Amino acid sequence: MLILLIFIPSISLAKAPPTISGKNAIAIEISSGRIIYEKNAFDTANIASTTKIMTAIVAIENNSLDEIVTVSKNAANTPGSSVDLKENDKIKLSELLYGLMLNSGNDAAVAIAEHTSGSVSEFAELMNKKAVEIGALNTHFVTPHGLDRDFHYSTAYDMAIIAQYALKNPIIQKLVSTQYYTMSFINGKYTNLKNTNPLLSFYQGITGMKTGYTGLAGKCLVASAKRDGLEIIVVTLGEPSSKLRISDTVKILDYCFENYKMYDLRELYPINFSINVKKAIQNSFIPVYSEGVYLPLSEDEKESIKIKKYIDKDLIAPINANKNIGKVQFKIGEDVLGEVELSTPHKIERINLAQYYGIILGTFLDFEKYIY
Repeated sequence: MLILLIFIPSISLAKAPPTISGKNAIAIEISSGRIIYEKNAFDTANIASTTKIMTAIVAIENNSLDEIVTVSKNAANTPGSSVDLKENDKIKLSELLYGLMLNSGNDAAVAIAEHTSGSVSEFAELMNKKAVEIGALNTHFVTPHGLDRDFHYSTAYDMAIIAQYALKNPIIQKLVSTQYYTMSFINGKYTNLKNTNPLLSFYQGITGMKTGYTGLAGKCLVASAKRDGLEIIVVTLGEPSSKLRISDTVKILDYCFENYKMYDLRELYPINFSINVKKAIQNSFIPVYSEGVYLPLSEDEKESIKIKKYIDKDLIAPINANKNIGKVQFKIGEDVLGEVELSTPHKIERINLAQYYGIILGTFLDFEKYIY
């Protein structure tokens, strides 16, 4: 069963969306992907080290965590943020991932890329292939670390759905929620790591994810947080300072949590109609929703939703149980929030000849008592 969600900006009369300093931003609810807030979210932009979310995805999906990585001279000499890798260091991939996601090690990113694919360029091909699979169609990667390069870009929206995909992986969940870690090498050397995401230390319900900064990208942050069953991903790109990056992200998260709750639309809008069917023992039945329809809604949106039905024409018994026989759309005005299939609650039996004549006889006997 497929629930199709069309991503539209939310409609709320509650609290006005916040004004932020960043060039590009978005907030989505993680399970449905519904957009709750956006600012230039579909414009391409430099994304700095938020790139490393995709690096982690590709690394984990193409390697075993216990594999031993030998650090090349090229990786060790990568400029920018570092976890102090040296040429010929040997370290488990699992340890490198902490260096990648906590300290944002560019050297770790290159070491992971070379281990996985043999070169940075070949690893970038895997990143781009994965982006297309996820649906991040306005994204193109050139490096695994996100230092400014021509043709290395994404959008706030694409980074949100990449993060949404990443957070389905329990390994990534653990990485991005870890504040401190001691990264150990095979020879016994170790490096103490501290997560560059300050939200982990103070924001209620924060679960991750990744900071970034370059001269062209400005200050960037992909953040995730969960409260009372509502889980939000916020992306801010092109922030002018670290302070504003955090304060803007907090503004957006607060806006989401203060104005939205998760609802199962089956409970808010139970089915109150029946569907006709031909050649059945009973000529109508009440359908059921195939699955739950969970969406974040503001209070005024909850009161404004209308249901539009699309039912298959000329339904004829027999029909198997759990058979798709149409769908329902949930709409506010002309905007579709989501849709879900309708199905049969049980098998709809076809009437046989004896039952057919029995119905005719019963109808005749009922009619006969009014004659005599």
